[in-house]
Amino acid sequence: MQNESAAKQLRAAKFIPFHVPQIDEEEIQSVVETLRSGWLTTGVKTKQFEEEFARFVGARHAVAVNSCTAALHLALEAVGIAEGDEVIVPTMTFTASAEVVLYLKAKPVLVDCLSDNLNIDPDQIERAITSRTKAIIPVHFGGQPCNMKRIMEIARRHHLYVIEDAAHALPAKYHGQMVGTIGDITCFSFYATKTITTGEGGMATTDNPEWAARMRMMSLHGISHDAWKRYAKEGSWYYEVLRPGFKYNLTDIGAAIGLEQLKKCDNFAAARGNIAASYSKAFASLPAIRPPLCAREVQHAWHLYVIQLQLDRLKITRDDFIQALKERGIGTSVHFIPLHLHPYYRDTFGYAPDHFSNAAEAFHRIISLPIYPKMSGADIGHVIEAVKEVAQTGSSL
Repeated sequence: MQNESAAKQLRAAKFIPFHVPQIDEEEIQSVVETLRSGWLTTGVKTKQFEEEFARFVGARHAVAVNSCTAALHLALEAVGIAEGDEVIVPTMTFTASAEVVLYLKAKPVLVDCLSDNLNIDPDQIERAITSRTKAIIPVHFGGQPCNMKRIMEIARRHHLYVIEDAAHALPAKYHGQMVGTIGDITCFSFYATKTITTGEGGMATTDNPEWAARMRMMSLHGISHDAWKRYAKEGSWYYEVLRPGFKYNLTDIGAAIGLEQLKKCDNFAAARGNIAASYSKAFASLPAIRPPLCAREVQHAWHLYVIQLQLDRLKITRDDFIQALKERGIGTSVHFIPLHLHPYYRDTFGYAPDHFSNAAEAFHRIISLPIYPKMSGADIGHVIEAVKEVAQTGSSL
């Protein structure tokens, strides 16, 4: 008994964070090389990153920017979203997916998620369409692609643009097709916790050359093509402001990290997939835990591993469960607080909690567990043991 207690204390002493980025010597050397080159901002490395990323996902064009939020904003602007337009957005997402609509003085129209995989519900999309609807922003929750066949069919029938929020979905596939090549424009995130990182950063992919050129121009103050070259040997001091643009460009320092991360993207994905498989196998027999559902027709990127608690089988709340895991040395998060529950969206658009019942109910059940390539077998075992222990001690059965 004493040995068992000591073992528990030892396990709790080691804290497994929610996320740790995989930064190796290759990324460090790539950054050092960039620093020594004397060119720190947007330049050759960024262009190389764009080209290699486009090739990786199979898109014709890729535009590197400083965040997925920037990519979404540029994408909406490129397709012509303007004041008075409506854009359909899932309520189960991070605020960036909707706030970019507001940047353009358009209206984000929130819709509910599916109860099983928490992706946007295509039926709810169809019901939300009005004469003012111009676009849909499907969010691939956790890294699992949405039902893009239905979404694209709805969009084409109603003449709507599809701007995919793929912040979680690199590399992911839908019916064998890479996310990044399905919708009109797809936006990726390279934030520190994402499947690959540049620290802060993002990318927009598209097959449309006009949209790509527009996003590239608008990402750097709306000044004339290849303005970044004006300080290079082959450049010119002369430039023209073609449109009032933004300051969204990615630096070569970030691109230097991204180039090395991209080489490892498939290996990172395999590691995440193995962790997810270990979790799902371990939790399958727990009545109080619902592991995430993965559809057969998709390749999940496993940016997030989100369990749903069966609260009717527990005598503790979701928040109690999180605290119990923390006491056992496990870092967690919650993805997401649905947008319609936040004061801004609630007060501005008159939403009530029961307007989107699936998202509102899921919010009280969901917990995101650690899932990242640097996790060791012992780390994975620690998480599994802690979840099992809390689920069993908190059980009401």
